[in-house]
Amino acid sequence: MKSANLPAASSIITSALFPYQYKWVTDQSRFKIALWARQTGKDYSATAEAVMDCLSQPNAEWLIVAAGERQALESLEKAHAWSDKCMASCHVYHGYEAARETLRNSTAIQWNNGSRIRALPAKPETLRGYSANLILTEFAFHEDAHALWRAIYPAISNPLQGGPKKLRIITTPNGRGNLFYDLWHNGEDYSRHRVTIHEAVAAGLPLDIPQLRAGLGDPEAWAQEYECEFLDTASVLLPYELLAQCESHEATTEIDSFPEENLFLGIDFGRKHDLTVCWALERVGELLWTREVLTMANTPTPAQLEALTSRVDQARLVCVDYTGPGIGLGDFLVQRFGQADAAGYGGKVQLCTFTQHLKAELFSRLRTAFEQRALRIPPARDIREDLHSILKIVSSCGGLTYRAADSPDGHADRATALALALHAASQTAHQGASKRSPSRAQCVPIRRPDASQG
Repeated sequence: MKSANLPAASSIITSALFPYQYKWVTDQSRFKIALWARQTGKDYSATAEAVMDCLSQPNAEWLIVAAGERQALESLEKAHAWSDKCMASCHVYHGYEAARETLRNSTAIQWNNGSRIRALPAKPETLRGYSANLILTEFAFHEDAHALWRAIYPAISNPLQGGPKKLRIITTPNGRGNLFYDLWHNGEDYSRHRVTIHEAVAAGLPLDIPQLRAGLGDPEAWAQEYECEFLDTASVLLPYELLAQCESHEATTEIDSFPEENLFLGIDFGRKHDLTVCWALERVGELLWTREVLTMANTPTPAQLEALTSRVDQARLVCVDYTGPGIGLGDFLVQRFGQADAAGYGGKVQLCTFTQHLKAELFSRLRTAFEQRALRIPPARDIREDLHSILKIVSSCGGLTYRAADSPDGHADRATALALALHAASQTAHQGASKRSPSRAQCVPIRRPDASQG
């Protein structure tokens, strides 16, 4: 296999960067820290530097560490795209294995000169002992940044362990009470790069600032995530360890028939960008077991309605997100199955308008259910990452909100559907539950959406 031509590769990469990105990539400081706005290309720029280094240095080692596995893999995909752009000879191997608790294996790109870039979620116990150049992406949002720092900093700061290592910390701000805030203001020997959305657009980034601001609709979130002000403080609502203790292989994402009683549904409806998710819970004794997590992406509304109505017909109570595109679905289901009141009585369908108060109620109940181990969920990566993506936001004035960033896999739609299903089940807990084994059921067949219509 031929090696990439370094001057040509470097030219290809640097010519594709905006000026502020070029300044970051070509800054040769050993330790760099970036406070950049959302959508300004943090991972895009950090992986560009890593790929250039791998092409120029045989046996170079880079490690991308992200708040979650999905984000780590997305960052690695950007590195892979840079490699393809440079037409470098490389092969990709995947070291992923599904683990019952959390994902611990890395995924990597390796070049024929022995250099490689790996990606891992931020787990201190899995990172201890790694000796590599390090990219900490969205570091302000890592679950336990102090423990992670204790695990990795000795290896990258020790020049005797494989030579001096480079450190790149990139993130949007996340309030004042975290390690990134301390490093940004007080850390020594860092080359600092700060880029607001206004500076990025002035440098050529093709984004519509008024449209972005109006779409976000949250002045404090705008100031923090796009203007790089340290305001709100966010924490992960459902850490991996909390999710792991409720995972069970007896919980299922797909079945052909539903149990005849004690079935509760939560429906989060989407049409274009977001998923439609229908999460089905069955109460068995004191536990709520996941029976199905139906996801539909970009599926025509008639096909969605056919799939959803067959499930609502078997359910005891259904909670529907009655916001945005969910309004039409909610009206349709109420017309067919009747509307339940605030206590869950009457019809089958309860319409849930997502106010800040309702969000706080839904997601605080979801956290409590995991803490009490009252739920059982399947050990599936997409479910785990979706639930882990919900952030609890405490504003500078003490207000509480919940947020999740958009991703190629939606907007935490599975987490919302589960919270709604739990809301439905909580309203009827006093009415009794099935005593059967969680793996045996008398079931009613259900319909699956026609994939050809999607």
